[in-house]
Amino acid sequence: MESFGSRLHRATAERGPLCVGIDPHPGLLARWGLPDSVEGLRRFAETAVEAFGDRVAVVKPQSAFFERFGASGVSVLESTIRQLREAGSLVLLDVKRGDIGSTVSAYASAYLDPSSPLYVDAVTASPYLGVGSLAPMFDLAATHGGGVFVLALTSNPEGASVQRAVSPDGRTVAQTVIDEISQLNSGVKPLGSFGLVVGATIGETGHDLSTVGGPLLAPGLGAQGATAADLRTVFGTALPWVLPTYSREVLNAGPDVAALRAATDRVLAECRAAVEGGN
Repeated sequence: MESFGSRLHRATAERGPLCVGIDPHPGLLARWGLPDSVEGLRRFAETAVEAFGDRVAVVKPQSAFFERFGASGVSVLESTIRQLREAGSLVLLDVKRGDIGSTVSAYASAYLDPSSPLYVDAVTASPYLGVGSLAPMFDLAATHGGGVFVLALTSNPEGASVQRAVSPDGRTVAQTVIDEISQLNSGVKPLGSFGLVVGATIGETGHDLSTVGGPLLAPGLGAQGATAADLRTVFGTALPWVLPTYSREVLNAGPDVAALRAATDRVLAECRAAVEGGN
């Protein structure tokens, strides 16, 4: 199977460097005039897919907002994944899973095995039991052409106390994560399948992203305060690998499909100017 990195490289070349989230939290359901129920969840997700599933390279459903409705919500998530695939977008499921041994293997099977009803192109993962603990995810992703985005430098203020802590070898925890993911992508062209999550709001950090060789998911744009212009400050020479991601900035335009499409087109133009124009 073609690698996730290759598929992502082609998708961003064709549709532009943009990931849009589907985050149906209660406040957004209310803003759209929808009930905080499984039916409201279904209508929200279907509208989002109609609006931008055929327009952007990657769509990122946030699993928690589906899971909170139990089995019925997960059923909506499965349907949303299928609809996004039919629309031609890559699906990045935001689950931030992380564990050890058989448990992380089970998470890998749930999301990265084509036989699973929750099978997606890529997932987010937490490395704080050690990057090596995620090996079953990396292995299954490699086998089936999937991708894994590992948390490195997140935009929440609490993250710094862990991510910027310094290890005995003088590197921060985040730099250790960056370096280990870089090794997994070493020598892979045009783009590695293992990426990092680096918040667009964090500014200049002094961390070296220049050898990652894989995609850099950049949340925090739009409603969280960062602009596309901030990407150069955060990523520097790694800018060509950045996948900017917006959620509320686009979703707040709903539920009108035309308004959602207009918001998508606007942020995509900003991302093109920042990422492609800066190369």
